[in-house]
Amino acid sequence: QVQLVESGGGLVQAGGSLRLSCTASGRTFSSYAMGWFRQAPGKEREFVGAISWRRGSTYYADSVKGRFTISRDNAKSTVYLRMNSLKPEDTAVYYCAADNFGGGTSNPYEYDYWGQGTQVTVSS
Repeated sequence: QVQLVESGGGLVQAGGSLRLSCTASGRTFSSYAMGWFRQAPGKEREFVGAISWRRGSTYYADSVKGRFTISRDNAKSTVYLRMNSLKPEDTAVYYCAADNFGGGTSNPYEYDYWGQGTQVTVSS
């Protein structure tokens, strides 16, 4: 079992920045690809980005490419999502997820464990 806890959400003005953290406990963190997803009210959960377990390769949705950055610190069992140039349409609950030996897929069904989510609200 892996437990994931997100933090760092909040209210920010458009153009601002936030850094989300997701800390894992349980199994070996370094063997998991980590993904970030988000869900806005009335919308389906969507892929934001991911980082693979082996090489730390990163992948992003087109909507956030160039603005968001994913990184991981295996010693701290933590993955980060740095969000710059935030827009009102980035408002959502953000979830992190873990995929054992994963490559960083955008398919949410490939992920084995999920956090409880953290709210990000971007005001215009």
